Order: sequence, then structure tokens, then C-alpha cells
Amino acid sequence: MAICSPQALAKCIDHTLLRPEASADDIRRLCAEARAYGFASVCVQPVRVALAVQELENTGIAVGTVIGFPHGASGTAVKVYEVERAQEKGASEFDMVIDLGAVQDGDWQLVATEVQQVAKRVHATGGVLKVILECALLNADQKRHAAEVALEGGADYLKTSTGFASGGATIEDVRLLRQVAGERCKVKAAGGIRTWRAALAMLEAGADRIGCSASVMIMEEALQAFDQTAL
Repeated sequence: MAICSPQALAKCIDHTLLRPEASADDIRRLCAEARAYGFASVCVQPVRVALAVQELENTGIAVGTVIGFPHGASGTAVKVYEVERAQEKGASEFDMVIDLGAVQDGDWQLVATEVQQVAKRVHATGGVLKVILECALLNADQKRHAAEVALEGGADYLKTSTGFASGGATIEDVRLLRQVAGERCKVKAAGGIRTWRAALAMLEAGADRIGCSASVMIMEEALQAFDQTAL
């Protein structure tokens, strides 16, 4: 994806704050930053969705949350319930961790059924489902298979990472997910993206969306870079 302006970059960023100790003031600050820079969305823990929705009312900035986070081990019924509760509070984007244990077991039917059921609930209200594969914990074959299963199950995005595992987004993983997805769905890179250059590299590799907590720093670097280019 070519980025021609800082504003275009901002529209590719999910401004994220998932620290469990984040306060209400931290969430308000996150939302104020999203308004100031024009980010695509904010991504917060489920217990902070209502506050974020209130702070971003009538801005056009989406509120996203996480499901089965960060290990994907809560079970299908719990994940569907988490989606329902977040929908009631106003969330419209949902980043769900797949059942990583089922992936390791090769129980692809379980993985497929879970994605399908969560996707059905998300899409019932016009929401967006981003399926987190946690690529750092999978081998190449598992990544490909998990991506295909997620696509067939109704994922709107394939997402690289939670940001809470041993590794985050890599160029190689973004390229792999883009290759598998083709034009069938979008790709989100997340985990360890802290600079303008890193964000740009992920987008050039095939990502459509960037999830990061260093969004403000990235935007300030981008603004400076574009200013220098204009000179």
C-alpha cells in the first residue's frame, strides 16, 4: 500500500491501548489522540469500550476491542458472549485470538467452527472481525492453514499478533498473509511496530492496517518526513 500523506497513514492505524492497568484518563487521552490525528480506530479492552464510544461519539472513528485475548483459550461460547457484550456497548471492530492449542493439535474443525460462530455474531451488526493468528507461535504451514481457515470462516482481516507473545509483526509474516489472503480479505500487522519506517515497511509488504500503541510517535515522525520531502 502506497502512503502519500500523513493523513493517509493515520487512516491505516488502529490506535491501541490494551495494558490491563490503563486508567479511564488513559483511555480519554487515547481517544483525544485519535481525534487529533484522525486514526481509523482505537482498540481497547472490553471493559473500556463504553468509555471510548462516549469519547468518540460523532467522530467517525471506530471503537474496537479484543476477544479471547491474549491467549485465545477461553472457548467459543465465551468469545461469542464477549462479542455480544462489546456490541451492546458500541464496539464495531473485534480482534479475536484463534484457539492456538487447537492449531497445535491440528484440530482445524474446531478452529473453523469457532471463527464461523464468532464471525456470524460480529457480522450480525455490521461489525468487522480481525482474526489474530499469533504468528510468532506457529510454523509456516500452520500460519498458512490457520489463515485459510480464518478466511473461509468469515474473517475480514488476518492479523499477525497480539503484541503479548514472544514476537510481533514481521515483514515475512505480513507477506505470507497477504499472499494467502489475496483480495479476499485485508491484513493487519501488529506487535512491536514503533517507528514510521517500520509502519511504512509493513504497509509496503501488504498490510492494510497497523495496530500499535506508539501511534503518536509514528505520526510525528511521518509529519517530519513528509515536511522534509516537501522542501
